[in-house]
Amino acid sequence: MNLLSRIRKLLHWESAPKPDKKLLPEVYHHLKAFRLPLSLTVLTMMVGTIGYVIIDDFTLMDAIYQTGVTFTTVGFGEIAPISNAGRIFTVTLIIAGFAVFSSAVGILVTELSRGHIVAILKERRMLYKIARLKKHFVVCYHNDYSLEVTKQLRQNHIPFVVIDPRPEIHEWAKEHKYPTYLQAEPHAEMAMLKSHLASAKGLITMSDSIADNIALIASVRLFEKEHFLPRPYYVISVAESMSDVEKLKKLGADTVVSPTKLTAQRVSAMAARPDMENLLEEFLYQSDNPLDMEEIEVPKYSWAVLKKLKETHIRQITNTSVIGITKKDGKFAAMPKGDVLITSECKLLLIGTQSDINFTKELIRKREKPKELKFV
Repeated sequence: MNLLSRIRKLLHWESAPKPDKKLLPEVYHHLKAFRLPLSLTVLTMMVGTIGYVIIDDFTLMDAIYQTGVTFTTVGFGEIAPISNAGRIFTVTLIIAGFAVFSSAVGILVTELSRGHIVAILKERRMLYKIARLKKHFVVCYHNDYSLEVTKQLRQNHIPFVVIDPRPEIHEWAKEHKYPTYLQAEPHAEMAMLKSHLASAKGLITMSDSIADNIALIASVRLFEKEHFLPRPYYVISVAESMSDVEKLKKLGADTVVSPTKLTAQRVSAMAARPDMENLLEEFLYQSDNPLDMEEIEVPKYSWAVLKKLKETHIRQITNTSVIGITKKDGKFAAMPKGDVLITSECKLLLIGTQSDINFTKELIRKREKPKELKFV
């Protein structure tokens, strides 16, 4: 272990994660066109150096310098007297150098105008940024839905990667300020590897086509099995009809949102209770609202299992309120009383600040009875 490695280990410095070399696009294939002008340049320098050594008895370094000055046509003149044969050789060398230089510039302009090399370098830089992400969301397909979703993710400081197969994704990413994105088919395994799906928290598919959503959900669940991932991804999708909602859930989607159903529910709620119109936005969707709502699962090993809700003293310890309990069989009990029993793998619906909710998570996940209970 070298000195630098020891210092990094002592200071707990971790090197930035890098993408797998197999995922990086090959740039050398597009550099083959530069082989000819490079070879001609080396050959011309060799011929010029040998020519000046033989014709005018130049030293090796003088011959190299004179060849370089003549080949690049900088006009520094002769560094030593040159014979008539040497001058003819110099003129020939100038013409050859001009031809090689012109061809090299032409090849360079042609390759750069195609844009392949620039695009590859941009993609490689993007893959390095994506490799540093953890617990991010992969948002598939750019449309009106994904625009609103990415805005909310950005406001909540949740990292994300947008994937879309259309070439316009580069313009859209610049316009809508996507920090990380890829032009690829989202359901392809290579796209999942490039988006660093192994470290992602979940995937959101927002395609207008039900076929795209079906293919993507199936591909993600297959990706989980093939790579033996420790936890399943949280997959969110959209569907227009209720029959499509059921299909996507059976395929493995955790949550399927129906815009039609949500719109109908919202309109009916507004018609029934006009005074409650903006309550949901003010309570849940505003980023500056201190209150939050979240559902947490009670693990099998938790100290709270088989205890009454009032015995846990969650409200007194964490300053959060349990407003609902979902049993393991899916039955939901709203506003549970203190005598309700907490069972294994049930879910508690909490309301409170985000910091208090996080404290409640830590409390519930403990195996032994917390010390805080002694003071309530």
